[in-house]
Amino acid sequence: MATPAKIIDAHNHVGYIGRDVDWLVDEMDQLGIERTWLLSWEIAPYEDAPGNHITFTPLGLRADGTHGGTSFERQLEAYRKYPDRFILGYSPHPAIGDAPALLRAAHAMYGIKICGEWGHRLPFDDPRCLEVFHTAGELKLPVVLHIDIDYLKIDGKSTFQPKFLGGSVKRLERALKACPETTFVGHAPAFWREISGDADDSPDSYPIGPICGRGKLYDLFDNNPNLRADLSAGSGLTALQRDAVHAKQFLLRYADRLHFGRDQFGDDLLRFLKSLDLPQDVADKIYWQNAEGLLM
Repeated sequence: MATPAKIIDAHNHVGYIGRDVDWLVDEMDQLGIERTWLLSWEIAPYEDAPGNHITFTPLGLRADGTHGGTSFERQLEAYRKYPDRFILGYSPHPAIGDAPALLRAAHAMYGIKICGEWGHRLPFDDPRCLEVFHTAGELKLPVVLHIDIDYLKIDGKSTFQPKFLGGSVKRLERALKACPETTFVGHAPAFWREISGDADDSPDSYPIGPICGRGKLYDLFDNNPNLRADLSAGSGLTALQRDAVHAKQFLLRYADRLHFGRDQFGDDLLRFLKSLDLPQDVADKIYWQNAEGLLM
């Protein structure tokens, strides 16, 4: 069983799932996580989903009853308290204010290293999004993307999902092609369900069961050198657990492009990856080298 020299959690938040920063640092110590990418997630009032309020700190509740997500301010406070344990990320909402200018300001004033987490009800190839992505590329900031599906096939009919974030993998590829100078890190259900070739026919955001054929992720990775992915959340882990043999093959194939990340708490992903008995060089790339190298 490969034991990495260190671990970087390349996707997490504070003010999230009922945990504060001191709790998070204590858990990092217990799990051997050296540093964590702390990402904001800005939610506009018109993007509010009341069912998600339980996920975030009550400090983000607005007077109109909508919730703003997990703010950059919260991540900055945590970073200032534990500067040796966190790497700071920020993603301005592309449709609110001058988002490229805000991203530049955050980079100049607070030293952000990541543009993330991007998660908005706008297509990736919307010009306002592309302007943010171009700016991130200019500043050498990788863009961490949350992608929730726009259409699901339910009862044989393609059905619009009003809580979509970003759109389809086709829109993602258009953004990848439009911004070759920018590194994108894919994540979330609409990304990871595409590991299997039957994604278009699945009615589930989080499909389970055996992998069926070559999914669209293969062509996305093979044709777009500026694409990476993190293994975080239920989406990444569920995709891998569908077929452990396939998961190991996938991790070996794209070992240079994948990041360990949690977007939650606990050691579920750690335990699963250890069960695959990855070669030491592959384990080191996924657990820390890829994420660290991207920010150098």
